[in-house]
Amino acid sequence: MVHLDETGSGPRPKSVMLTFLGIHLLDRATAIYSGSVIDVFGRVRVSEEAVRSTLTRMAGSGLLTRHRQGRKVYFGLSERLAAVLEDGRRRIWETGAVNRSGDGGWTLVGFSLPDTRRGDRHDLRRQLTWAGFGPVQNGLWVAPGVRDVTAIVEQLGLDGHVTVFTAHPARPTEAAELVRKAFDTETIALRYHDFLAKWDTGRAPWPDDLTRQLMLHADWLHVVRQDPHLPAEHLPRDWPAIPAEQLFRKLDEDLRDGAARLAHETLELTTPSDPVAPGAG
Repeated sequence: MVHLDETGSGPRPKSVMLTFLGIHLLDRATAIYSGSVIDVFGRVRVSEEAVRSTLTRMAGSGLLTRHRQGRKVYFGLSERLAAVLEDGRRRIWETGAVNRSGDGGWTLVGFSLPDTRRGDRHDLRRQLTWAGFGPVQNGLWVAPGVRDVTAIVEQLGLDGHVTVFTAHPARPTEAAELVRKAFDTETIALRYHDFLAKWDTGRAPWPDDLTRQLMLHADWLHVVRQDPHLPAEHLPRDWPAIPAEQLFRKLDEDLRDGAARLAHETLELTTPSDPVAPGAG
């Protein structure tokens, strides 16, 4: 069985699962039959064992609710997972890939942690990267616009070790210099070029509109999630996020009706009953 992410450059199966749930369950008071999930993921070359394992882990961690009807098990979204998926929806359809908002200032995070908290320091850097921050210098990270890092600080228990403030660069520092210093724009651009190379040919290797829509959204979210959304005025005029987003929206429109029809034919949904305990059944 071929894996989705053989090269490490594309979305992993769990990310594709989140994308699938976001497309078909978000904002709907429904749960989906596990067999339907196995069917669709089999079409994108993910094994039944891997799907069942992913669903079980997600239910066990409270991301999914489990519901039984007869011998069938259905899965619905927990409130926590719905919030995560809603954030992804906003990132695709509202925030977008191109930041044309102009000079909205910068959020700076300063921190100093002793060597005894080296693991927390690593986790903080990882989560700041995920939140769109880049390192200006040791212990000082920056992101464009106003960013709320309260949840990150509280989750890691770093109150008293982290300072957060908003600011505008002053001479001799320029905003364009911050972009060059703190962010690997070449790698960001390469991800968009890879997306264009894969999807602009119109020959994506998936068997139908349902799976093509799923993988299109998974690939696109994989790219934009790693983009810190830098101000367009400080990026090259030929920034590849612009044509990549145009392509994504066009392909999504082209696939939408066919994917919806196949989803209606393929996916077995139900109104959720009272959830059963994680691990039951």
